[in-house]
Amino acid sequence: MARAADPVDRLDPVVLHHVVNTLGWPDLRPLQRAAIDPVMDGHDTVLLAPTASGKTEAACLPILSAMSTQAWTGTSVLYLCPLKALLNNLVTRVDGYAQWLGRRAALWHGDTGQSARQRIRTDRPDTLLTTPESLEAMLIGVKTDHAHLLGGVRAVIIDEVHAFAGDDRGWHLLAILERLQQVTGRPLQRVGLSATVGNPEQLLTWLQGSGAGSRPGRIVAPELVRPPAAPSDGTRRRTDTAGPPPGDIDLDYVGSLANAAKVIAALHRGEKRLVFCDSRRQVEELGAALRAREVTVFLSHASLAAAERARSEQAFAEGRDCVIVATSTLELGIDVGDLDRVIQIDSPATVASFLQRIGRTGRRPGSTRNCLFLTTDKDALLQAAALLVLWGRGWVEPVVPPPEPRHLVAQQLLSLTLQEHRLGDGRWPEQWNGLAPFDRSAAPILRHLTEEGFLDSDQGMLFIGPEAERLFGRRHFIELTASFTAPPQFTVLSGRTEIGRMDPAVLTEERPGPRRLLLAGRSWQVTYIDWGRKRVFVEPVDSGGIAKWSGGTPSGLSYALTRAMRDVLLGADPAVSVSRRAEVCLRAWRADHGPQLVHPGSTLVTRQGNDVRWWTWAGYRANATLGATLSAVTDPVQRPTDCWVRLREDLTPDMWQAALKAAEASPALVLPQVDERAVRGLKFSAALPLRLAMATVAARLADFDGARAALAEPKRFQVTHNP
Repeated sequence: MARAADPVDRLDPVVLHHVVNTLGWPDLRPLQRAAIDPVMDGHDTVLLAPTASGKTEAACLPILSAMSTQAWTGTSVLYLCPLKALLNNLVTRVDGYAQWLGRRAALWHGDTGQSARQRIRTDRPDTLLTTPESLEAMLIGVKTDHAHLLGGVRAVIIDEVHAFAGDDRGWHLLAILERLQQVTGRPLQRVGLSATVGNPEQLLTWLQGSGAGSRPGRIVAPELVRPPAAPSDGTRRRTDTAGPPPGDIDLDYVGSLANAAKVIAALHRGEKRLVFCDSRRQVEELGAALRAREVTVFLSHASLAAAERARSEQAFAEGRDCVIVATSTLELGIDVGDLDRVIQIDSPATVASFLQRIGRTGRRPGSTRNCLFLTTDKDALLQAAALLVLWGRGWVEPVVPPPEPRHLVAQQLLSLTLQEHRLGDGRWPEQWNGLAPFDRSAAPILRHLTEEGFLDSDQGMLFIGPEAERLFGRRHFIELTASFTAPPQFTVLSGRTEIGRMDPAVLTEERPGPRRLLLAGRSWQVTYIDWGRKRVFVEPVDSGGIAKWSGGTPSGLSYALTRAMRDVLLGADPAVSVSRRAEVCLRAWRADHGPQLVHPGSTLVTRQGNDVRWWTWAGYRANATLGATLSAVTDPVQRPTDCWVRLREDLTPDMWQAALKAAEASPALVLPQVDERAVRGLKFSAALPLRLAMATVAARLADFDGARAALAEPKRFQVTHNP
């Protein structure tokens, strides 16, 4: 058909009518207008734009028009999100758009009741909003005829696709989409909605999976202006502007979390403020401190009960003079109403997170995006200043999938066998359409699964074996559909009301007096612990208590951010408003430590007594790689740090030079050493040979590019320094 001069004319007339008359929009935004042609033409597409740019409508309006004009039937569109809360937030809006055309949308995730699921099975919605884990549960579940429910799917919208691509859930998502294509018998159009990333072309290629290179793909980012060529230092620039976008950014140093609470209580009264912390403990402690100052405060983090989080987010959305304190759970596109301010305690670890967070403000006409950084110690101030320096340069992190996901290959082999009931031992790679690493390169993992009883083999067919039944068979193999792992937690209950979950260490540590917890910003006294069922019963008290959760595998800071911290010590200033307190602290950092830790022309090796350190400023993963590569001169028991590598006490300049020459002569760097216990952080590692599980952890701890860059720099051997 002839292409319309104005792409808006391709939208279904009913959709266009409602855009004007129901939504009251005089026109579409540039992103929404530019998305129409590629999406309606069936191209794989990444819609790249900051938060609140109308990406949902940019995907849904042309998809609905294609559904109407091409007479799609049954469940023809999947809308996938990384968070159940985001799905809950979207379903009413997506269903409203579908109803314009007499269509409908429905929701299915872990909290969806059996009656609602049965209605979906018997009366298929046109659009199904779900998570990849729930989608896999549909494929392997005995109650769902997945061919009937999902066989008509033509397009998949993946919201917050960058959040998937950067971790193991991305590998899981790609594998599930390839299996779904086997069910539908046709390629699936993939439409990803993404915040700003440093490598959009690679993100599109990743999203296309086995179709990369054979299917048309488009990046739609009309509101973004391509920056000049990348800087000579090899860093990547953001794809939105060459410099910082307009906004009101302030950097302050307050010295403690208690002082941060004092500042938040005093500033911006009468406004709606969203405060980001980067740990659940900080959220709880700050929430309690604000409540003690009679601030109306709500909390949101992953260890609060879903109902508790929903109550907080709803009350905050409807309020005015209030504060919500959250971890990254509110970084994604969950709607909490019209915000006045974003406040950041200390610093996020990435520019991408900062862009997501500042994007929650400035949505009202006449308002600007804003963020106030309140740093609680000098290290956090240095990191925040460095992050803002990177942002000012127009830099954002590339999204890179974690390497060598062998544990997920094992999970997929087991899950597919459950789905098909039996699997041909020679044709299984076809189920993923040749997508690596789920292709024939997975043969050693399949062999291990068979040898260890996870799979049984009979006359060329594979079946679920007794070991898989033993480890993963509870509740119809529900454990097999979650591609991430978390430390065990105890459920905290006040009467019959679930408050949230807490680390068991809080219950076992020796402490004087009654045992008290801090959860949901309130203090609770423990009245009874059900150790067998992992339940803690509490009653409210006026004050006291601690909040604690075990962290996951440490990842540290990136090479780029740590290098920017070095740049700040060498004199680089962020292009934002810096308070006098922050200026004084940065000056003291530079005067007291700068000459001993950084040099403009080289990295430094310093000695203080028996403590010898190489100040690489290369980031956690690069330093772990350097420690392994230079093992002849590094301390074998050290833990990696972001800024330095500890060297042997007896190091001499000659020993140092000999080790460097040996590393330069070697054809490859060395993977970091990992403890056998570290593989517990890999879900399904029990289904892998230990050596392969450890190799996966080691590959994820390495940064060869950063290590090579540090090795290539000049190095200055200093005799002493006084920190």
